[in-house]
Amino acid sequence: MSRIPLVDPAATTPDRAALLQQIHQAFGATPAMFRTVAQSPAALQMMWSAFGALGGGTIPAKLGEQIAVAVADRNACEYCLAAHTALGRKAGASAAEMAAAQAGESADAKTNAALRFALKLVEQRGQLADGDVPALRAAGFGDPEIVEILAHVALNLFTNYVNVAFAVPVDFPAVALRRAKG
Repeated sequence: MSRIPLVDPAATTPDRAALLQQIHQAFGATPAMFRTVAQSPAALQMMWSAFGALGGGTIPAKLGEQIAVAVADRNACEYCLAAHTALGRKAGASAAEMAAAQAGESADAKTNAALRFALKLVEQRGQLADGDVPALRAAGFGDPEIVEILAHVALNLFTNYVNVAFAVPVDFPAVALRRAKG
């Protein structure tokens, strides 16, 4: 059971209802994570806007979802792991690619570099070494993409924390965590 009540889209304020309707149209349902965050219209607007902005960025959707599952697994977020695995498949990733990304790996060298960088950001709380950004450039990423990789990590940290801290019920097909919850 969620530690924060889920907002009922049919029985809420007009500002929340409008955002939840946009989310419903995008997903064909209103995921529990958004209904939880809807307790704060400001937080809901921030999160939905961030998803929209990054969705229109330079990082392809498939890579964004691969980053999301790597970060979710590292943070033991079952909700985001399930949601982004499904979204990654919709973005064209194979089941094997999503499973590898969950472990922070990819057969594609450029994707592998991005996943390693993303997990380093998480594990070291943003404390990078001088060679980390040049290594991403050498893998083929430009500065706009590098900044967006960090933005994807930051957004996923927020959503992971929401789902883990508030015990949001998973409403996507479950995916087993690779790492032990702890």
